[in-house]
Amino acid sequence: MVGASEGIGAEFARQLAARGLNLALAARRADVLQHTCEALRLSCGIQVLAVRLDMADADSVDSLVARTASLDVGLLVCSAAVSPVGSFLSRPRSEHERLVAVNCRAPALLAWEYGRAMARRGRGGIILLSSMSGFQGVGSVAHYSASKAYVRVLAEGLWNELHSQGVHAIACCPGIVSTPTYHSEQPVRPVWLPSPLMECGPVVARTLRALGKRPVVVPGAANAVASWFTQRLMPRKAAIALTSAGTRALYRSREDLS
Repeated sequence: MVGASEGIGAEFARQLAARGLNLALAARRADVLQHTCEALRLSCGIQVLAVRLDMADADSVDSLVARTASLDVGLLVCSAAVSPVGSFLSRPRSEHERLVAVNCRAPALLAWEYGRAMARRGRGGIILLSSMSGFQGVGSVAHYSASKAYVRVLAEGLWNELHSQGVHAIACCPGIVSTPTYHSEQPVRPVWLPSPLMECGPVVARTLRALGKRPVVVPGAANAVASWFTQRLMPRKAAIALTSAGTRALYRSREDLS
């Protein structure tokens, strides 16, 4: 599991550990990762391998595969992401390069590495964290939304290719989720925004229930309705304008959004 130290990734770890599954958790911040791993060992009595990795590093995928070579990895969860807020041109090139490495390169190569072993065994699961922002372009998070579209489409293709081999792939496309990353930007949610603020628990539970049943899941009834409305009924330009306005309203205190 990649990006497992906090937020949605940590919640996946908790819910899987509660089912008695042993885990290998990879994350960038060693202190937070160790705390999460120790809490799971104590509360669930499972084995947890902690792997300190920055998925932006060129050798991160190879390092993770090597560290888990002796394990029978049956479920891959990719939740690590870079999510800069601000105009596309205002962000430095290094940030764009990091986003591509973490949000696109890592999940694709990890799905390839672990997916091959799963296909040989004839069983397994791949969960890729996308976003509702990946259903259309979104101003002020243009590159992030594009990367989440990539992840969603990748999961859809893997769902089609691998299900006959016993491997189930799914893209989880949540809306606004209460995570430390979300709150660190000090957002102010406007009352008119259709996507409610969800807790991590229901997002993860809904995704695990949907694994093996569909290629994409949008957790939360209100989110599912909003997604259907913007994708099926609204003109493309209107959907882009609405989601972009919602994002700017959330982060209206940011100087680079004005």
